[in-house]
Amino acid sequence: MEDLLDEEKGLMELMELDRVNRVRKLLMMTKDKRILLSKIHHTRLLFGIPEDFRDRVAKYPDYFRVVTGGDGNRVLELVNWDANLAVSELERQFMVDEDKAKRAFKFPVKHGKELELEEKDTRKLNQLNTFPLVSPYSDGWKFDVWTLEAEKYRVGIVHEFLNLTLEKRASIHHIVEFKDEFSLTRQTYLMLKKQPTTFYLAGTEMNWTVFLKDGYDENGVLISKDPQVVFNEKLYKYADMQQMEVD
Repeated sequence: MEDLLDEEKGLMELMELDRVNRVRKLLMMTKDKRILLSKIHHTRLLFGIPEDFRDRVAKYPDYFRVVTGGDGNRVLELVNWDANLAVSELERQFMVDEDKAKRAFKFPVKHGKELELEEKDTRKLNQLNTFPLVSPYSDGWKFDVWTLEAEKYRVGIVHEFLNLTLEKRASIHHIVEFKDEFSLTRQTYLMLKKQPTTFYLAGTEMNWTVFLKDGYDENGVLISKDPQVVFNEKLYKYADMQQMEVD
């Protein structure tokens, strides 16, 4: 067990910059470029953030600043914007395979029957509303909340949030944790249900988990495993072996 603890400690050191950049990207997606440190701590396992991250923040004064809010809570603020980090996974996919990226989402445009469009023309009209999504690193929160642009922005936010997680999935509780920072609405569940090509929702509307389909193969196995995920699997296997010995 001691060897596993040493391995985990070494892994945390090795992956520290990656975790720092994940937090920077989260901050860059927020409306005010700030998140309560307690929220980052609550969701740390999602992103592989070490438990002592709050102590490590001081090592990166060019990236982070900790301030005390009016309620006495400590808040992590972004110090500098990094244009290199402000590129979403969807934007990368779009540059690699534009057609595939366009097929990932559907935002059908509403039009009156008086247009009397033929089926092929309706498809063309709808295609105009499939892409581009509004970058999660933009000021999309400024859009009127119920516009198509605002919905594209929120879909992009959730997609990028999930992409930053180690296992490309999160529960409603994790997402709601950042509801205000990401300008999400109470309709998030229904919004994601309209995008079955990209998201898979398991559970009920009140208690669900959302998966990024691209992150899993046809057997439901995570395609790209972060070193922390690999270590966790090793730890679970060790725990199972210990339990078998006890039984």
